[in-house]
Amino acid sequence: MDILRIIIAIFIPPLAAFLTVGIALHFWLNLILTLCFFVPGMIHALWLVVKKGAPG
Repeated sequence: MDILRIIIAIFIPPLAAFLTVGIALHFWLNLILTLCFFVPGMIHALWLVVKKGAPG
């Protein structure tokens, strides 16, 4: 599932953020980052997916 979220984070960052944290602050932040500049939104979504999948 994490591989799928990583792929989604690359192409549709807000969707990956939503699947990871739901409707929370990080989702809205990611949506704003993606709308302003795509690459920061993608980096933020990747960070969320990797952080959520890491144990601890």
